[in-house]
Amino acid sequence: MASPPEHPVNDHHSQFDLLRQRRFLPYFSVQALGAFNDNVYRQAIIGLLGAMLLAGTMAPETRALYTQLAPAIFILPYFLFSATAGQIAEKLEKQRLIVITTAMEIAIMSLAAIGFLLQDMRILLVALFCTGLQSTMFGPVKYSILPSVLKPEELTGGNGLVEMGTSLAILLGMICGGSIFLLAGAAGPYVAAVSIIALAIAGNLVARRIPRVDAGEPGLRVDWNIARQSWRIWQLTRRQPAVRNAVLGVSWFWFVGTVLTAQLPVYAETNLGGTQALYIFALALFSIGIGVGSLMCEKLSGRTVEIGLVPLGAFGVSAFMLDLYFARPGQALAAGLSIPQFMAAPGAWRIMLDLTGIGLFTGFFVVPLFALIQSRTPRAELARVIAGMNIQNAAFIVAAAVIGIALQRFLGWSIPQVFLALAIANALVAIWIFSIVPEFFMRFVSWLMVRTLYRLELHGIEKHVPDEGPAVLVCNHVSYMDALILSATVPRPVRFVMYYRIFEIPVMRWIFRTARAIPIASPREDAALMQRAFDEIDAALADGQLVGIFPEGKLTGDGEIAAFRSGVEKILERAAAAGRPVPVVPMALRGMWSSMWSRRSASAGAGRLGRMRVPRRFRAHVQVMAQAPVRDPGVTAQQLEARVRELRGDAA
Repeated sequence: MASPPEHPVNDHHSQFDLLRQRRFLPYFSVQALGAFNDNVYRQAIIGLLGAMLLAGTMAPETRALYTQLAPAIFILPYFLFSATAGQIAEKLEKQRLIVITTAMEIAIMSLAAIGFLLQDMRILLVALFCTGLQSTMFGPVKYSILPSVLKPEELTGGNGLVEMGTSLAILLGMICGGSIFLLAGAAGPYVAAVSIIALAIAGNLVARRIPRVDAGEPGLRVDWNIARQSWRIWQLTRRQPAVRNAVLGVSWFWFVGTVLTAQLPVYAETNLGGTQALYIFALALFSIGIGVGSLMCEKLSGRTVEIGLVPLGAFGVSAFMLDLYFARPGQALAAGLSIPQFMAAPGAWRIMLDLTGIGLFTGFFVVPLFALIQSRTPRAELARVIAGMNIQNAAFIVAAAVIGIALQRFLGWSIPQVFLALAIANALVAIWIFSIVPEFFMRFVSWLMVRTLYRLELHGIEKHVPDEGPAVLVCNHVSYMDALILSATVPRPVRFVMYYRIFEIPVMRWIFRTARAIPIASPREDAALMQRAFDEIDAALADGQLVGIFPEGKLTGDGEIAAFRSGVEKILERAAAAGRPVPVVPMALRGMWSSMWSRRSASAGAGRLGRMRVPRRFRAHVQVMAQAPVRDPGVTAQQLEARVRELRGDAA
């Protein structure tokens, strides 16, 4: 009887565990407080404008001018200072920089408080510009800090929490900021002044609890030439195709979100027949959807950076936005509806579902993109890449506002028609991105297949697969799906070495090629191919990648583990001879023999069709085991085989 596995329980930790840990909670609280305070301030400005209009101290034309100026003033610093912010975030220790930016917020909000007390819009707009500057400085460190404090398997869950916290903080900030002048009346300016200063001080105090995080590149010389550095930093976002298109996807997320949220106030009034309260309700549905979708990403991805969720999110957004158009293509038949009255109206629940669904799939779309950017970008460049992304985001936000206005004022489109156009454009942009970098769609297909056909249980993956650096993963070979299953469970990308005939299977070939699998043959079949495979394995390990191999060299025909061949020894010998020995992580698949695409039925005489048998129990229960890395470069194939046999046990 084989010994029990080293980890008898499933490797599952809730992302909410991060909220109890100092490495994450203070940071999460600071970014949520910052987003909350920004929106309290901006909505309080709108509230002050309304109060001044009612009091007769401001003309309607002046109010309209300030309302149009405010978003432009806030977004301008992203164009002007993102390049500088990215360099500073790369050069300075990150906790220190967060304390500096939150101290800036105290000073800025003190200036804004004076503006509220004097009811002077000029001071408030200057403070708004400074708020945009402070957000520009905080942006690069906000996302570049995560890979330094989180493990690779925590990136998706951590980003999900950040997006959830940000979306809810924005919503609550808008509600609270918009309520100040409604509830406080004449005392509104005093309440607003005290609130924004208190929130800024709270953010700074919490920032001091963030642990120290080393700078990405402390020796970097800051170039203060804005135009030159903006171009160079933007170019950094384009070095890797996957990162380039992930950045494009995030910018497109801001485009879609800007168009949608900009139309919601008028849409709630003219098409839903409601009041300002109904607009907030619609925004709440969208924000809650984003929060829920962001949190679901960790569960759906299996705690890996699963970019297969991105196509699901993109097409889900288009589907719900398309349905939103058909749900209410014209104007509402009633006006002045309260939230309960709207909910009681025919078709209201369909609209509510559409708004929530758009937010939900937006979370599926954007969270894996952030995780991909963080995991694929070198640490010494990440803050600058985030800064370059912020420049592009700002451009997309401005374009969204201009296009939205142009479609309605010059072409006469209704808001539902704008939503229809946006749904179609979103689908076309998604198809274009996925055609340029097929890895996104490949991961979606493999994710869908694995999560549909199997129920995965992990043991030892997080503990024993290295978070960074090269390693060789060795595993028993049971079915044609083995590589896809391991890809779905290992947090980092894996370069799999596989028999060339499996590599050439129709449909699967496209997936394997896109995943940069390495085909190999025996020397009798194709000596040149075998040599190319070993050279490519050497290059991948030298680059710090994970390489996965199945040392049996073939699928099991009886459910048992065959003798490991000497190819794994050759891989380790070549790496050691080059002066860079690599660890070997023994892994095992349990429960795959009774699943789809094993040779179980074929071995019983079912013929070739047996290879495609439907499992007796749909969504077969499969365990993926990992053991402590072997660091002896002289380890033999037989020794590794014994470790894999021990891991696999009797559960074929």
